[in-house]
Amino acid sequence: MNIKRIGVLTSGGDCGGLNGVIKGAALMAMSMGIETVIISNGYAGLYNLIDVDNVSVLTAERLDHIRAELAGSEAGNSRVKIKKIDNKDKYERIKKGLEKHGIDGLVISGGDDTGSVMVDLAAQGITCVHAPKTMDLDLQTYSVGGDSAINRIAEMVRDLKTTGHTHNRVIVLEAFGRYAGHTAFRGGIGGDADCILIPEIPADFDIVYDHMKKRFISRVENSDVKAGTYSIVVAEGMTDAKGESIVDESAGVDSFGHAKLAGAGKYVRKRLEAIMKADPEMKAFMKRNNIAVEGVYELPEVREVTPGHLVRAGASSAFDVNFGKEAGAAAVVLLTRGLGGNTVVRVRGTKVTYKPTAEVIKQRHVDVNTIALYEALGTCFGRRPEEFRPETVEVEGEIQREY
Repeated sequence: MNIKRIGVLTSGGDCGGLNGVIKGAALMAMSMGIETVIISNGYAGLYNLIDVDNVSVLTAERLDHIRAELAGSEAGNSRVKIKKIDNKDKYERIKKGLEKHGIDGLVISGGDDTGSVMVDLAAQGITCVHAPKTMDLDLQTYSVGGDSAINRIAEMVRDLKTTGHTHNRVIVLEAFGRYAGHTAFRGGIGGDADCILIPEIPADFDIVYDHMKKRFISRVENSDVKAGTYSIVVAEGMTDAKGESIVDESAGVDSFGHAKLAGAGKYVRKRLEAIMKADPEMKAFMKRNNIAVEGVYELPEVREVTPGHLVRAGASSAFDVNFGKEAGAAAVVLLTRGLGGNTVVRVRGTKVTYKPTAEVIKQRHVDVNTIALYEALGTCFGRRPEEFRPETVEVEGEIQREY
């Protein structure tokens, strides 16, 4: 396919690795004699491209100012569902914008919502390839941003233990993860959290409380200075015993029709506080260890922390920079081979593997069979621990690896 100029856009939430995608795509295109331009501000920028006089060309000098090791996107993101735009000529408008600026194909980086729009654009005859991006890791492929988010969560769990230990507090850290708990799960394990609550496993708070109570009391009573803490990581989309997410009914929905969530961390804190207040053994524990002050400080405090976009921000992990550059470069290869409508899966040696984007954006959840392993290691997931029954299998053929 004769590609002379490509456009790069990023869409959806910001995260680590996106600047790697941009640089990888532009540098690969440059090596092939293809010019790369930025389409600013995601699908909003694509829709309004017809009204833009000049686009930013990614020359070698301009690329020097893009720092792949930083999170976020030099191209800017937005959350826009093209199908929902009230303009019957919306697709023609986009095509005319691309034609105006001589853009022959698009490299689009985003998650399931972004991917669904890309599938829509491809069906309308717009040439585009998808570089998978979502810190939630709920696509079928690995997605840029996931490793960075996991590392950030793990660091926050680790750091908050110093506050928890100083004040004898239970710390609840709320992380992203609307439908899938990959980052809360892996970040929580990485930070050595005591309890992890994810959407895939409805939380039984009697079990959570019992685990917290035993571990917290043991730590304090075995400490020569009577100090201890207990850490919980909760995905924003955690489910209660009925399997329902904590939704703010008054907040409406976002631009893609997703109900706005209502604060899982706060919900967990309030549930634990309510159970604790009704438990005379906790007051007895405080008195027994000379911590309690009547009428002032009779129970351990539970505090929730919601870092929000700090999980997305700052630095990108080295792994996401690697994957981002490879995914961006591979997307250009697919464009030049006439393989639009696909998502980059990985680059291994000289093999660039891909899969139809419509298949990739089907949601992937945490494999709950893996949870039993960590339950055997003592982590609570808000359910009665299930027995881990490992099956040993010798690998045949190529060994799959991330690095």
